Amino acid sequence: MNAGRHAQAKAKLIDSVQHGAGCELILVEGDSAARSVANVRDERTQAVLPLQGKPLNAWRADAGKVRTNVLYLQLAEALGVGDPLMTAAPAFPAPLRFERVVLLFDPDADGVHIEALMLLYFARWMPTLIDCGQLWRVRAPMFTLTHPMTGETAQAYSPPHRDALLARMRADAAGEVLQHRHVGLGSLPPALLRRPCIDPATRAARRVGKEDVEAVLSALGLDAAPW
Repeated sequence: MNAGRHAQAKAKLIDSVQHGAGCELILVEGDSAARSVANVRDERTQAVLPLQGKPLNAWRADAGKVRTNVLYLQLAEALGVGDPLMTAAPAFPAPLRFERVVLLFDPDADGVHIEALMLLYFARWMPTLIDCGQLWRVRAPMFTLTHPMTGETAQAYSPPHRDALLARMRADAAGEVLQHRHVGLGSLPPALLRRPCIDPATRAARRVGKEDVEAVLSALGLDAAPW
């Protein structure tokens, strides 16, 4: 077993109290993020599974490699389906343990890459989640901006978004806007992590569609034949 497989094998699902309708499984990057999310989640309905390192590129991998991959086995077990490969069935034969799977990764290049690889796994081997609208994405804020003169605070989700917010805040009042770069979910203050990332009532979540997968395939230069 290599180091990546060993690390993932030691990862533990932080389960929710309830399962089924209204419940969700949140996938995050590493133990620090898992602990932070677990501290602010609704433990009744939200479970957390940490990913250790980069997932296997399941778009190009054969069924045997995917079926024995530690992460994908853990994911299938958490969902209650047993098998990481669910390509043949038009619908799951039994209700999942979670109504939704939520992808929530660090706001950096590694997080973007991990999300892309997970999108490819679901598209290739568990497409029913996408077809049924059960796979969701949540973006964590990359920057927090604070204007000391007005007291305004805003979150930016990309460098261009930050630049646009900076221009507006500087136009509103004199003085330099303070910037804080968030390096990961574990660096977010609990209230900030809860409101835009975890709480279903306030976070900016959206369902994954085929267009998301097609964008990943185009960005990575992969053949779309298995779709």
